[in-house]
Amino acid sequence: MHTTQDTRRILANPGQISLRAIRVTHGGTVALDGVSATTAPGRVTALAGANGSGKSTLLGVLAGSQPWQGGERLAAGAGRIALVVQRSAAPDTLPLTVAETVSMGRWAHRGLWRPLSGDDRAIVAASIAALGLTGLERRALGELSGGQRQRALVAQGLAQQAEVLLLDEPAAGLDDDALLLIDLAIRSEARRGAAVVYATHDAAVIQAADRVIRLEAGRVLDRDED
Repeated sequence: MHTTQDTRRILANPGQISLRAIRVTHGGTVALDGVSATTAPGRVTALAGANGSGKSTLLGVLAGSQPWQGGERLAAGAGRIALVVQRSAAPDTLPLTVAETVSMGRWAHRGLWRPLSGDDRAIVAASIAALGLTGLERRALGELSGGQRQRALVAQGLAQQAEVLLLDEPAAGLDDDALLLIDLAIRSEARRGAAVVYATHDAAVIQAADRVIRLEAGRVLDRDED
């Protein structure tokens, strides 16, 4: 069976992505085994499970960045997808400030070389404020604490104003104040109509989610979806 990243673009809602019996292997290891899942616009879905259960791989398939070897991915053609990675995936040595990092979230709208409009700058400023980073705009990522750097990555995701917002354990190791800021931010995104999918093993985050998909060893163990 050949690796495929083909997506059938038949869904009408740009915030909806539907996976059917997805299978992913890394070398000889099965990362996802027949997983089906659907994003829900206007709702927060928690992907729950221990480390190694397949949460990050599933987010990658939803984002369209992770190849899969079996199954089907359905999506609307016009839907924008924002993927917020764990801070360990963003090297400390990147020569970017907080403002530059968050501004990158507008590239999908403006292109790489076009200057930001007034509306773009307002969105960037609002995203920075939502994550409690006002006053740190000129600080380099490498000068920030781990929690501040993670919040800058979440702010970049907010700035994209995407139809689908995917977050890979963005609150791991953060203090209560940072957890609250991230929770408020993703709730605001859901109210805007975005489909939010949040990979976590935090019990409080799982309990607060609108929908829960539990993974174990690359399979869906159970789900609480409406």
